[in-house]
Amino acid sequence: MIDSGVQLLIIAPLNSDGWDSVFAKASAKHIPIVTIDRKINATPCKDYLTFIGSDFAQQGKRAADEMAKAMNNKGKVAILLGAPGNNVTTLRTSGFKDEIAKVAPAIKIVFEQTGNFAREDGQKVTEQLLQSNPDINGIYGENDEMALGAITALKGAGKKAGDVKVVSIDGTKGAVQAIVDGWASAVIESNPRFGPLSFATATSFFGGQPVGQDIIIQDRQYDESNAKADLGSAY
Repeated sequence: MIDSGVQLLIIAPLNSDGWDSVFAKASAKHIPIVTIDRKINATPCKDYLTFIGSDFAQQGKRAADEMAKAMNNKGKVAILLGAPGNNVTTLRTSGFKDEIAKVAPAIKIVFEQTGNFAREDGQKVTEQLLQSNPDINGIYGENDEMALGAITALKGAGKKAGDVKVVSIDGTKGAVQAIVDGWASAVIESNPRFGPLSFATATSFFGGQPVGQDIIIQDRQYDESNAKADLGSAY
């Protein structure tokens, strides 16, 4: 894209590392870079123009608050971690752990394993979890896909809806439907609607207006009080 003469790049990175060669080439041609959804481990205003996305640590904290509420502030919880080496994983984990320790110290985190943000991996990891910790009370999925895989594993193990509290992050229709069906307690949205904001940011930049180094998008939340009514708002 740089070789073809683009004037600005909007990048949604899978991984947070490994972008040095891109930054060097873009910098040599004075091409600004906007990153969306995930941060790149680099220097804002130098390597890239701005980041547009959610506050991932805050998402983890909100998930912890909902998990504490669902578990009545006590019990054993497992974490299905996202992809390793990714800032989303790191922040959603630290936010959750810090908040659980603060608001519900009687909840113990007894299991952590990566499910790579994938439904199939989430199911496999949960199957292993249920063998080693059959008395688990809650599962925190760092994205909806892993949580939906976990629900499949819970069903396969003969669990009933609500036996194990499931809280996840993303806001997909499948996960919100799981709340309606009683299999999930809450879903914290990770708002994916970056398109208009990305182009508005680019327009501001080319118009000579200042652009902040972080543009935080607002995330909604779903639970049993609004899941059915707001299902159409999920993506």
